[in-house]
Amino acid sequence: MKSIRLYDTTLRDGTQGEKISFTAQDKLKVARKLDDMGIHYIEGGWPGASAKDFDFFQLAAKETFQHARIAAFCATHKHGSTPEDDRQLNVVLESGAPVGTIVGKTWDLHVTKILGIPLEANLEMIENSVAYLKKNGLEVHYDAEHFFDGYKENPEYAARTIRAAVAGGADAICLCDTNGGALPHEIEEITTAIREVIDSCTDRPIHIGIHTHNDSNLAVANSIVAVRAGATIVQGTINGYGERCGNADLTSIIPILQLKMGYACISEENLAKLQKVSLYVSETANMTPVNSRPFVGKSAFTHKGGLHVDAIMKEPRSYEHITPELVGNRRRVLISDMAGKGNIRYKARELGFPVDENGYDYAEIVNTVKRLEQEGYQYDVADGSLRILMEKLTDQFQPCFELESFRVTVEKEKDRPCRSHAMIKINVEGIEEITAAEGHGPVSALDNSLRKALNNVYRNVLDPVHLVDFKVRVLDGRDGTGAKVRVLIESRDEETIWSTIGVSEDIIEASWQALADSFQYKLARITNGNNQSVQEQGK
Repeated sequence: MKSIRLYDTTLRDGTQGEKISFTAQDKLKVARKLDDMGIHYIEGGWPGASAKDFDFFQLAAKETFQHARIAAFCATHKHGSTPEDDRQLNVVLESGAPVGTIVGKTWDLHVTKILGIPLEANLEMIENSVAYLKKNGLEVHYDAEHFFDGYKENPEYAARTIRAAVAGGADAICLCDTNGGALPHEIEEITTAIREVIDSCTDRPIHIGIHTHNDSNLAVANSIVAVRAGATIVQGTINGYGERCGNADLTSIIPILQLKMGYACISEENLAKLQKVSLYVSETANMTPVNSRPFVGKSAFTHKGGLHVDAIMKEPRSYEHITPELVGNRRRVLISDMAGKGNIRYKARELGFPVDENGYDYAEIVNTVKRLEQEGYQYDVADGSLRILMEKLTDQFQPCFELESFRVTVEKEKDRPCRSHAMIKINVEGIEEITAAEGHGPVSALDNSLRKALNNVYRNVLDPVHLVDFKVRVLDGRDGTGAKVRVLIESRDEETIWSTIGVSEDIIEASWQALADSFQYKLARITNGNNQSVQEQGK
């Protein structure tokens, strides 16, 4: 079986994406996860350009990585100087990273118009920079920036830049589609041609890498065809984070190469960690996970139509291209006004509800769901509330708390922002809790007050839970301010994301319904299959 080396640049190129930022400690945590999953190279950043990145390399030098080699990024030395005098190259040596990745210009447009230097001088800079890091004991990768654009305009000069890197002693040559505009057939043809160029100028083994951007929505496809053409290192980022439209998404590339094309990338055990790593990186980056992301997204193996559900119950591969568990995901069936008995039957089995034994039939649950959806509920996007509803319909709901009352006030003074206060009284396993809290708005005040009340009993259990998304939709605008609204809340902890829903003519009550369901769902999960109360676990 042919093997592919995975080169993750989430911590460098990924951070160039809009709203993406990591501290040095964040980077170290992500690096540990990537190493644990079996990634071969982790590009930690540009130590010569960022003090934060340099700090990461100092932290990484104290770590023991089981699978990954840490790579430090830099550019070729400046025109008119020598590698020995170049600060960025020397900072790479000071970083302690065992791998140095040098980016250089391979498009003559950039050499003459952007750098404003002779073409021959650029070739010398590439060769000398690579040779300097190689002489100092590093494994050296050369990133040929804008390679495919450069090759299409001036193939002879682009090939000469590759020969310069080979002459300098590069261990790997990475071909970069920096603008993300190349098409798959171009990538395959040019990568094949460069493989021949490299073979013609050296007998030593040199890896070809591929680094693609997603500006034409082809980054994953372009990476795959480059492998077909001989690339043995694939660069990318977790979740496709990166500048503009992003980089090639490793969460798609890895399972495609391994499960569909027969390349060895990581172990089966590590492949099953893929979704958790995806969620961990999105959480650390403070980015909302994309449900529709292939392989690892929440909706990647989700089925809604009754005919589809009936089919997957008989034969899953009839509507699934791989087994979800291979990448750490799971199959989900949605319940909506399109649901049939098959949807309910599958969902009951998934949630562990012996529906028939409790005197309820599937048809009754289907009818209840459809009636509630006519009233404005939408259970296909609110699995948390759906679970609670099915527990109630099968007499299995055991509330972790019950509302006695709440009061919300909003105070507005001239030239001052609104202030919201909430007072809540709940009953928790026979204990009455009354608390009050402020918030940035009425829902925030309710959230803070409920957390405060629950934390008095469930010690720190809810600390990891926080809101990911809050959506409000008016169901029928013709009723004006008296219209019914739907509130959808998405919550998460370290491992799981769940959604809950509320519907009412009063936006505060609808928000309360969704908020209460969210905490009920979390608390119930903790005690699921355990007779010990949450109170006892939290103490």
